[in-house]
Amino acid sequence: MYRVKFGYFLVGILLFSCKNKFVKELYVEEEISAPLYRPLPSPQLTDGDPEKGLEYLIYGDYMGTGFPFKTFDGFVRKQLGRYVGDDEGKVLSREGINSNVPFTHTAFKANTGAWVVNGNCFSCHAGRIEGKVVLGLGNSFSDYRRNFKFPLTAMNTFMRFRYPKDSPEWQAYAPTIPMYKALASNTKAPNYGMNPASRTAEIAGLYRNPADLSLVETPIDSYEIAPVNVVTDVPPLWHVKKKHSLYYNGLGHGDFTKLLMQITLAGIEDTTHARKVQENFVDVLAWINELEPPKYPKEINLALADQGKLVYNDNCSKCHGKYGERDTYPNKLVPLHEVQTDPAYARTTIRSDFVGWYNQSWYANSPPYSEIKPSEGYIAPPLDGIWATAPYLHNGSIPTLEDLLDSEKRPAFWQRSGSSKDLDYQRVGWQYERKGSGKGKYTYDTTENGSSNSGHYYGDKLTSDEREAIIEYLKTL
Repeated sequence: MYRVKFGYFLVGILLFSCKNKFVKELYVEEEISAPLYRPLPSPQLTDGDPEKGLEYLIYGDYMGTGFPFKTFDGFVRKQLGRYVGDDEGKVLSREGINSNVPFTHTAFKANTGAWVVNGNCFSCHAGRIEGKVVLGLGNSFSDYRRNFKFPLTAMNTFMRFRYPKDSPEWQAYAPTIPMYKALASNTKAPNYGMNPASRTAEIAGLYRNPADLSLVETPIDSYEIAPVNVVTDVPPLWHVKKKHSLYYNGLGHGDFTKLLMQITLAGIEDTTHARKVQENFVDVLAWINELEPPKYPKEINLALADQGKLVYNDNCSKCHGKYGERDTYPNKLVPLHEVQTDPAYARTTIRSDFVGWYNQSWYANSPPYSEIKPSEGYIAPPLDGIWATAPYLHNGSIPTLEDLLDSEKRPAFWQRSGSSKDLDYQRVGWQYERKGSGKGKYTYDTTENGSSNSGHYYGDKLTSDEREAIIEYLKTL
């Protein structure tokens, strides 16, 4: 069973923490007059080295700061070893100090000279399917519903007693304490498996000077965070090579290296460090562009799949693209009034002060250029490897493809086992149990703000045979 381990929580709150109070008010009734952008391709840096990109992801110092390695290693390995699976340190086949560090974390030397540990990109962008870790697959088993305000306070107290203020360990850790406190109070997720990356970047900007990215001790006066944390499912990285813009509503335009490294705002030192990270992310982008989805592991009814391809091409390809010898993907932005899926993410990003912060920051005002332009709609994603990417929709509210294509079957409350082996190969997605409420471990509550399973009703007009055929075809992608 794959779950976020206690050791992951302990250090992970340096980057992804949970909100103490989930605010119920949300922008869902008021219409917003926001422009719709048809994403066009932007020049990308294509001269990276994929091997160096993976090496940087698993060994690099792009998170800037973290928890002292000697404390992490001694505490987690000796006291909490049972929470860290036997294979967690072997997934990446790392050497040296990282040989036994869980694949979701990296030990590196901070600018103060101290060896520290922090979460890496694979905390979110590596997931389990059929018990195996797949790099680039979104992690749908993380749990950000918990309250980490107390553990963060305990860790701060521990650090103050354990390390003198002039020690390299304390100096590497201390500057980000105000930011971490804000993260601990503002990023709690309403549902299991959902990710607060957008909120993390928003709060990181609150404590950064946009010009030089230096940390500030008090929040920027003119910068307000949205009253609610709208979380999302984590999309697979192998979709990036087909994209003209990044993120669910296509808000990320221009250079992908800067857009992909946004999360490092939670720990980098300044623009000098950011430039180093960006230059290395040219290699990371090259690695991402070589990623391919895992193949469907069971037998496929090819005759039925051929029928499904015809139905798919007639009904789905104008948004999600065609697949074959030469793939075509339209990068289509579908307005909210048409797709009718939960509007909270799109509307909240439109209102976010992070948009203005980003567009006046080093990210948008130094080469290579990038910018954020949110829209009141969602990009219809590519469907490569869709069998492995459940749950579905941008908010992960639908457990199977069968439910996605037949809205009457969608459960309001559903619970999975927490095991990556409990796949439903017929309906394609997760095995689940319908529940009467959102209470319980591994349960999803679609009545929570930002969590609606409404919209994407395109499959309802099809016959049950046509839906079955499309699902069989989607297994081949």
